[in-house]
Amino acid sequence: MTETIRPGEGITVALFATCINDTMFPETPKATVAVLERLGCRVEFPRAQTCCGQIFTNTGYFDESTGSILTYLEAFEGYDYIIGPSGSCVGAIRHQHPMLADRLVEKGEMAESVAERVAALAKKTYDFPEFIIDVLGVENVGAYFPHRVTYHPTCHSLRVTKVGDRPYRLLKAVRGLDLVELPDADRCCGFGGTFSMKNPDVSVSMASDKARHVASTGAEFLVAGDNSCLLNISGILARQQSGIQPMHLAEILAQTEEGVSQ
Repeated sequence: MTETIRPGEGITVALFATCINDTMFPETPKATVAVLERLGCRVEFPRAQTCCGQIFTNTGYFDESTGSILTYLEAFEGYDYIIGPSGSCVGAIRHQHPMLADRLVEKGEMAESVAERVAALAKKTYDFPEFIIDVLGVENVGAYFPHRVTYHPTCHSLRVTKVGDRPYRLLKAVRGLDLVELPDADRCCGFGGTFSMKNPDVSVSMASDKARHVASTGAEFLVAGDNSCLLNISGILARQQSGIQPMHLAEILAQTEEGVSQ
């Protein structure tokens, strides 16, 4: 039976679903809500939210990112905690939004007070495993998943949001789960947003290396905190008919002995 663990009792959080999850992987934000509610949090979904603007910023279209910054501010400023199941998008909020806001101040296109609000909101934005461990102080979320898995620490999770070993700690606490170390885990999978479109041959080569390492673990499931990276690697694994299934960390943690927590 699932243990009753509710350290988030009385805490209201906002869910930042992210574009790719909203359009392609809706089960991930649903699983994020399920875990947070199991831990006692009240989860709200601000409907004004939209893209974080990372794809514009990474491509050098800084001016085109302005609307995303202001929309994020409007949607989430009233919350103390904003949770996103994506190291990539959370990383963009925390590092790119303040940088872009400061740039607009220098150009005279944004008031300094607004830029300060953008920076303050960025600090309240958490990657999913960060919030569970750092704010709620929990490692065992009451999950059950009797399968062999390996974990890919995505580049943004590793180098931008710096979630460190938090995902591993959460996975190790899942009952029945067999966590296998992934060789060369810190190597990029080759997705990199527009990188995979601008440099497809290099991206496929990198993803093939990653897929080979994943297959060597004998895992049934490949787990990560970003569905974009899972999409890139699993494309290779599927073409190789490996049988290894991609699964977001939140979806693993939403599993219980009674079934998927909803």
